Amino acid sequence: MDQAGGPVAPASIDWSAPWFAPWREPGECIAERVAQGTPLHQALNDSGRAPVRFVEQSMLPAGAAYEHYIRGSGDCPVRPGLHDFFNGLCWIGLPLSKARLNQLQAAQIDLQGVGAVRGPVRDAITLFDESGALLDAPQELWAALLDRNWRRLFVELRPMWAQAKVLVVGHALLEKLVAPRKALTAHVWASPVRLDALQQADSVLASQLAPDALDALVRKPFTPLPVLGIPGWCAGNQQLSFYDDAQVFRSRRSTN
Repeated sequence: MDQAGGPVAPASIDWSAPWFAPWREPGECIAERVAQGTPLHQALNDSGRAPVRFVEQSMLPAGAAYEHYIRGSGDCPVRPGLHDFFNGLCWIGLPLSKARLNQLQAAQIDLQGVGAVRGPVRDAITLFDESGALLDAPQELWAALLDRNWRRLFVELRPMWAQAKVLVVGHALLEKLVAPRKALTAHVWASPVRLDALQQADSVLASQLAPDALDALVRKPFTPLPVLGIPGWCAGNQQLSFYDDAQVFRSRRSTN
């Protein structure tokens, strides 16, 4: 076990899992190097792909705001463990988007400082950065998802999922998926184009995070998706009673 409570090793990360498959390269190589004793920040830096330099957590000055420090220094502090492993992996795989998220966070800190409450913009950015996903899917699936009509989404329209693609981009959700459980939920943002590669997804997401998108972010344009309900993502959901769990597959609250 590492200092953060979870090993970063091939034995603990199943890179063939559908949520990890897009991250397998270079994630598997970095995980192997860490398992062999290379410090996490060094293993991440050796990939040579991130727009930041990874440094030990001790480099973060006392009292400094994490996001503000990254923008000002170009250094990203990391702690040993799966959480910062996946955060670093997201910096490597989605460099434009992570830089944009950081810039938005730091700009809000410039405006409002660091308080007990993040504020609506930082709250929305953090929610997506931690647990976000992109969904490229036919309109019928999107309509059912927005309605939280789970039986239609996962049972009636089940064959249509062969035309859909989901990319988990939230590093905290990726961490939790190392030990998947039924209740894990992504906050999903629509992708306007096909998601055929990380580089393409990065370009799309970065454009959605443009500075003029702040009003949209405040409205939190995300919708919850219990990811283990996705056909092919969990053997258990082949039994359609899987979706009868109202604690996970919750109906939309009435506004009346």
